[in-house]
Amino acid sequence: MRKYLFRIAKTAIKVVVIVVIYMLCSQILGQASVFIPGLQGIITTFMIVYVALMVVSDLTSGSIIQHFFNGARSLFVIAYFIFSLNSGILEYTLGNMNLMIDVRLFLVLVMLFGLLGLAKSIIQAISFVTEKIELPII
Repeated sequence: MRKYLFRIAKTAIKVVVIVVIYMLCSQILGQASVFIPGLQGIITTFMIVYVALMVVSDLTSGSIIQHFFNGARSLFVIAYFIFSLNSGILEYTLGNMNLMIDVRLFLVLVMLFGLLGLAKSIIQAISFVTEKIELPII
């Protein structure tokens, strides 16, 4: 019981830290919402799903399910950035001027870090399973 209470407390502290960081960043990025419509909604949706996957992953730590949720979190980051960044080309109209921003390099970096997180969770899942299997000593 004590182990579960410690796990819940640790998860709650992580959530509070992430929410505080989100609040600080949303105030800074709130001014950019004038130029990029829907930015606040995109960031809020991302944070809600990311924090939810993090909470479920932390609460299931010590089991194989934790590694599946870590992998799902990595895949979510990749998919969400591809979707929200419109595959790396952003186009905005400011008055009578069209602005096109190429963020493919940033998107590639996010995808690489996401794939790195996915590979880490797969390796951790394999390690978890191999630790649970006891091989007979001959």
